[in-house]
Amino acid sequence: MDFKVTPSHLQDARVRVPGDKSISHRSLMLGSIAEGRTHVTGFLDGADCLATAEAMRALGVSIERPSDTEVIIDGVGLHGLRQAAAALDLGNSGTAMRLMAGLLCAQSFDSVLTGDDSLSGRPMNRIITPLTRMGAVIESDCDGTPPLQIRGGVRLQAIDYALPMASAQVKSAILLAGLYADGETRVTEPAVTRDHTERMLRYLGGEVSNADGCIAVKGGARLTGNAIEVPADLSSATFIILGTLLSESADILIESVGVNPTRTGVIDILQAMGGDLTLENPRLLGEEPVADLRVRSSILQGCDVDPRLVSLAIDEFPALFVAAAAARGTTRFSGIEELRVKESDRIAAMADGMRRLGIEVDESPDGAIVQGGRFTGGDVNSFHDHRVAMSLAMAATIAEDEVLIRDVDNVDTSFPGFRECVTGIGADVRVA
Repeated sequence: MDFKVTPSHLQDARVRVPGDKSISHRSLMLGSIAEGRTHVTGFLDGADCLATAEAMRALGVSIERPSDTEVIIDGVGLHGLRQAAAALDLGNSGTAMRLMAGLLCAQSFDSVLTGDDSLSGRPMNRIITPLTRMGAVIESDCDGTPPLQIRGGVRLQAIDYALPMASAQVKSAILLAGLYADGETRVTEPAVTRDHTERMLRYLGGEVSNADGCIAVKGGARLTGNAIEVPADLSSATFIILGTLLSESADILIESVGVNPTRTGVIDILQAMGGDLTLENPRLLGEEPVADLRVRSSILQGCDVDPRLVSLAIDEFPALFVAAAAARGTTRFSGIEELRVKESDRIAAMADGMRRLGIEVDESPDGAIVQGGRFTGGDVNSFHDHRVAMSLAMAATIAEDEVLIRDVDNVDTSFPGFRECVTGIGADVRVA
């Protein structure tokens, strides 16, 4: 499937984007090993999260879906999972693969984790190394990529582990394994990363602490099922924010968006570029901070993006490439090498798309320099990456001519209904 996008103007509106993907994944996993029922509302009905749901069902957990955005999980407790009859196919989800490895390495049975071609090329040594130090036995392909074969029946020991790179997925895998380890497992991160795992563990009764960048979890704690309300996903809201900022004259309110401070780097960066973006009605959903986001069309200025914000905006950099291309002057990104091992090499993918639309981009191993300009029309490739596809679609709304975006099937991975949402606020995005 391709998108054909014609230059268009966004309109004033109130919108709600789908639920947070990271929190939806974690609600399924932690709800499954809690005792009792967990009722999830606002659940993301996307391909990645549905793959996690199917995996937990295959492990013996009863999961019902009264509606697309509602999940009822009857948890089986820390030691109630059962061996799956076949390999667990996690589709395109690196989050599911890495977190499930942490969860399953302490079980009494063997497991195999697999995924699609994209996931099968993503690096897993970053979790295999610390989990092996805890006593896990995990085999992978010779280059450390999936499938992962996890041997059961081992006893895990708590460790102190300093992450060599900032990664919420690696941190979370270690913390989940730490629930089963003897003693207290501690993870020190070099930069702040999203803390949804820690917040949800505390919410369900886990013993988790955080001091000076060191996150600790005590093994053996019992989790108790509870109601979880998932906020709207800031990563998905970013595409509405981007389109609004770039439009000629639009004022859009995005409702009930998660604004966890470990995720709001994109807001800080866009405000630093001159974006008119404010938070209204701040509140809490369980442990998660939420607000309505007010966005108005703005004239953006290029800047040197603070590398300290990278881990707080890692998923939003494809959209930030578009903002940089539409801004006046030069924008410099550095410290974003992690983008090269996402669903695609996102630095290369966005540089390719920007160049095809007439923008000058110079790549480096860990960043890029983007010269602001005008988007031409053209034919661009998403490289089967949902965030690249949606970012290019929003760029196309202000292009000089029509833009064809190739291979957008994976958009439903994180933002089901994306096309309908953006066309509802004035973007001319058609399926080609």
